[in-house]
Amino acid sequence: MTKPVRRAGVIGAGVMGSGIMAHFANAGVDVVMLDIVPPGLSDADKKNPAKRNQFSAGGLKGALKAKPAAFFHPNYAKRVTIGNLEDNIELLKGCDLVIEAIIENIDIKRSLFEKLENTLDEGTVVASNTSGLRIADMLQGRGDSFRKNFLVMHFFNPVRYMKLLELVAGEETDPATMERMTVFGEDQLGKGIVVGKDTPNFVGNRIGCYSMSLTMNDMLDAGLTPEDVDAITGPPMGHPKSASFRTADMVGLDTFKHVSDNCYEALVDDPQRDVFKPPKFLVEMVEQKILGNKTRGGFYKRTKEGIQTFDPVKLEYRPKAGDPDIKKFCKSLKGPPAERVKALVANDGPAGKFAWNGLSRTLAYSATQIGEIADEVEAVDNA
Repeated sequence: MTKPVRRAGVIGAGVMGSGIMAHFANAGVDVVMLDIVPPGLSDADKKNPAKRNQFSAGGLKGALKAKPAAFFHPNYAKRVTIGNLEDNIELLKGCDLVIEAIIENIDIKRSLFEKLENTLDEGTVVASNTSGLRIADMLQGRGDSFRKNFLVMHFFNPVRYMKLLELVAGEETDPATMERMTVFGEDQLGKGIVVGKDTPNFVGNRIGCYSMSLTMNDMLDAGLTPEDVDAITGPPMGHPKSASFRTADMVGLDTFKHVSDNCYEALVDDPQRDVFKPPKFLVEMVEQKILGNKTRGGFYKRTKEGIQTFDPVKLEYRPKAGDPDIKKFCKSLKGPPAERVKALVANDGPAGKFAWNGLSRTLAYSATQIGEIADEVEAVDNA
């Protein structure tokens, strides 16, 4: 029997960090959430604990207001203690697990891990929520004990609702650490565990990013709209109604572009590398801070006049539209998921052709990655 996690630390109070914090609290875990002291404080504010804890306080407040709800009940927030890394890092003593969800910058992560190694109790499990940085690179300079208690725990946003949790061990991670975090993930957090290898973007993001990048490029090639694509890639393909682009808005377009960039830069020997190169319209959206739900506008934006859609060709918003024939056909598909998918890809129209091209190429690509990103076929399917 493994030792349960009763107290955990979360470093970083952004979207992912606050989501992880809330779900840990949902599981009955006492949580310490720390973030940096906001830069540029006045001399007076530098002496004010409330100002110094502004980022972590904002993360807790955001989690309490999140839609869909991050906490099972607002009272669960009472299990959370907030602070900052300069004044309160000692609060992490006594934690069974400390997970970081900070900026994807290797130097900043290394600096944080150095501080944690000098602070935490012996045997504390340390995890990174990185979406793709390699463990070997992050742990440069760390000692043997730190390395054997380190792993990647990659949650997906929104943390409470996304079933998948990827666990990735480093070369020196103790198998007992992996076993303990597997039990924690499954039994305490209710997650479905996928074990991946220490490769760029692991399993879910590697395959998911390939599929989404292919979807974006195929949309332009086929002359379809975001509404057309979402009509096809939602329930007709056995996926949630959020489909492709509404899901991208939820995840964050800057996050997706970061994953795409990481794949494109790292996978220099991948024959399908060019698929990962972000399309021009996505680059433009990120540059304009059109990032999805976090900026109240992504591929879709709610206005007083109704929902508007970002046109990837004209690079501007327009009233929600889409091909009525595609929408009608996709809504006509009924029955179990397998029957819907079969009927969809058998269709000779634009919906069927689009679905088959994306599905067949993604399946073929996934098959070529077995052994590189995971040892088991089931890991790819479950991710």
